[in-house]
Amino acid sequence: MSNVSITSQLLDLPSTIERIESGEFLIIAADESLLTQLPSGNWIGGTIPYFMSENGGLVSKDAIFVNAIEGLNGNAQPRITPYDSKSISRIAQDAPDNGFTIAIVPAGSDVHTEYAQNAPGFPNMFFSPLIGWIAGVHLDDVQTSQAKTVFGPGAMAMADKAVAMHVSLPANQIANIHIVNLFEQGDGPKIVFPSTGLTVNTCLVDGVETNIAEYINSNNIDTRLPLVADYNGINVNVSVQAINGDDVALYAPVFADVEYQFATPVADYVSSFNQAIKNQETEKAAYGCNCILNFLYSELEGKQTGSLTGPITFGEIAYQLLNQTLVYMSIENA
Repeated sequence: MSNVSITSQLLDLPSTIERIESGEFLIIAADESLLTQLPSGNWIGGTIPYFMSENGGLVSKDAIFVNAIEGLNGNAQPRITPYDSKSISRIAQDAPDNGFTIAIVPAGSDVHTEYAQNAPGFPNMFFSPLIGWIAGVHLDDVQTSQAKTVFGPGAMAMADKAVAMHVSLPANQIANIHIVNLFEQGDGPKIVFPSTGLTVNTCLVDGVETNIAEYINSNNIDTRLPLVADYNGINVNVSVQAINGDDVALYAPVFADVEYQFATPVADYVSSFNQAIKNQETEKAAYGCNCILNFLYSELEGKQTGSLTGPITFGEIAYQLLNQTLVYMSIENA
């Protein structure tokens, strides 16, 4: 059995078609106009025109980011599975005994909401490494375009289904998930929401019923700072998408009865982000993605993020849905 690894590169359309037709197992990120031109094969895909390339952050509707699963000779073939909002709860149960799962979920879909709100409680979650990202669109097109995933074996573009590739590893290898998060809970009041959701209105601020939009506006909260909760010692961010009157739209759900605080301000987002990456062993990264908010707030266009490459996304999956993080997976000797 050979060792499994993952390679990554930006390709053009003819080169990507050639790779698919050669039978390779691929994870593909590109604008919908390109994804819909690709033939059926052993691949999954998601819409996004933002990338971390070897030359730095890139916005392009003409580039295709391709990750290839290498070293499959003698190993079990990866399984490619679509999931809707009713079947997504099986994703961790379908994972290999030793291996990993890469998933792509379309932003704004029912399956996105179901995953965001309930993934931590799915059967077998946290038993096998699960990494992935939320497909999106160019920010100029958010009001007019829908994020999509593609089930490669049928070359089917879908706005309402997630796709996953379940990859087995030989016994001498193991996959590990890593999360880079700049943010910590601040020292402001504790904010608790009465129900789980992606749109919030009423909350308790230090026990006092308050409208969250009014609280943000009257206290001049910098909405580049996420709400942060401590989940068993791990800081999990919930990022503000927009304030619409009395409602606040979020990129990930808040959970009922969990205590959140707005993050401690980061003095220099760009240098803090670069330092956080330097503290990681990113040269071991086999697969990764970065958040569109890090891209925007750190002004990453044309700037490199260590040795990490991959799509820049509308949310990151490291088991559960995350925001304003960079996640990557390493494949190491067991």
